[in-house]
Amino acid sequence: MNDAVIRAEGLTKRYDATLAVDELSFAQPRGSTWGLLGGNGAGKSTSIAMLLGLLVPSAGRITVLGHDMARDRFAALARMNFSSPYVALPAKLSVAENLRVYAHLYNVRGAEARIAELAEELQLTDILNRPAGQLSAGQKTRVALAKSLINRPELLLLDEPTASLDPDTGDWVRSWLERYRAASGCSILLASHNMAEVERLCDHVLMLKQGRLVAEGRPAELVARFGRASLEDVFLDIARDRRATA
Repeated sequence: MNDAVIRAEGLTKRYDATLAVDELSFAQPRGSTWGLLGGNGAGKSTSIAMLLGLLVPSAGRITVLGHDMARDRFAALARMNFSSPYVALPAKLSVAENLRVYAHLYNVRGAEARIAELAEELQLTDILNRPAGQLSAGQKTRVALAKSLINRPELLLLDEPTASLDPDTGDWVRSWLERYRAASGCSILLASHNMAEVERLCDHVLMLKQGRLVAEGRPAELVARFGRASLEDVFLDIARDRRATA
């Protein structure tokens, strides 16, 4: 795919005798939402860290938005962003202060207008002056999304965006992401353990096990290939080394 938003070629990460990611290769087209799936220790977080330029691969090549991450990663980073409920914002800074910091880091023009726009869209207006450490889980998730959208990214990397949320708040976040992608054309790479979420949001999924890509395809295709009723059943088959029935 010449128009890939992410292209990984033989991506490998080794820690001494541990092979965390083993020759991962894929090309995600622009404007799509792809899922990066696997059990704990499968290599998802390590892969995302390499895609963000936070970890240097032991081997292989990564191209993001046409930029080689080994030589030109800052040009790519300016056009992408990342959200995870596991990465806490400075607790003593208010929501607005946190967003101003990231707007400054990304050199966002009209930062105050952009913060006000995101606050309105993500229902943050009433908590802009509240310290980040005093937010509920749902509020923290929405603030993390606002932070990840401050620079209007062309590529959004999401790590468990609805983890620990109640069903109503989780559904609100998923609905918002669907609308945002449709309106913006943003590409999304989603790491999640919520298979219903993946089936709803993702055009294509990559299944990792022990650092290797072991299955990929559209969610419905994988369900049919494994002869199962849901993507969660496919996930369990792969985790437990059960073979596809077709």
